[in-house]
Amino acid sequence: MTGVTARDPVKVALFQMTSGIDPATNAAAITTSARDAADAGAQMLFTPEMCGMLDRNRARATLHVVGESENPVLAAARQAARSTGVWIDLGSLAILRDDGHWVNRGFVIDADGEIAARYDKIHMFDVDLATGESWRESAAYAPGEAVVTVETPVGLLGLAICYDVRFPALFEELGRRKCDAIRIPAAFTVPTGKAHWHLMQRARAVEASAWVISAAQGGHHEDGRETFGHSLVIDPWGDVELDLGEGSAIGFATVDPARTREVRAQLPSLANKRPIDGVVA
Repeated sequence: MTGVTARDPVKVALFQMTSGIDPATNAAAITTSARDAADAGAQMLFTPEMCGMLDRNRARATLHVVGESENPVLAAARQAARSTGVWIDLGSLAILRDDGHWVNRGFVIDADGEIAARYDKIHMFDVDLATGESWRESAAYAPGEAVVTVETPVGLLGLAICYDVRFPALFEELGRRKCDAIRIPAAFTVPTGKAHWHLMQRARAVEASAWVISAAQGGHHEDGRETFGHSLVIDPWGDVELDLGEGSAIGFATVDPARTREVRAQLPSLANKRPIDGVVA
């Protein structure tokens, strides 16, 4: 794996997708976005949750849920990283584990095409919304258990996925580990996105005093769902540096470690934490 340390500003690219049901089509779009990122001088590309396939028809999706070694989107992303020299954060793919369970797994791929980190989504999206939408992620996916961080061009990157954003304990731990940035790729519904997306993303940046980089699905999808979009880059003070709005798009932002140092010096909340009843609060 190529070693990196974030000391200078780093240009990143976010690819907001409207992923469909065909992994080959989605893989081609990710490959193109990696070339676009490289042409623009970005060192790292971020893609959304379920960037390889978004299909709520589980019988149909089963045909494409395979192990890592067989997954065409993962293979294409690794090749794209090697050919462009750009790190690629695959927000997540549906992966078949050796024990037969599915997992919602994110990957960080270095500039040599090697897998630098894996993260299995911990919190399952099991909800019944007032709009009538009902989702049971746990009916198909097994939850992850491990908190994951990895050194990348943006510094120490903490990994989370979508619904994880609602669970502060995970971000408490990422803050304790002094992450420079946290990635939260997503496929947010429109109702929950309108209500909470910007609010929670900004809160996570502020409480961890870290950059938050959140590539999102956006638009009307082939399987009939609609996602909120608004891929974000947020600085450690909570200021929004990039918002891609609706639909498919690629956008760029600069992650500056000097801003992180500035915020942590002004408001050293990570250093000021104290135990309450034996628990860090």
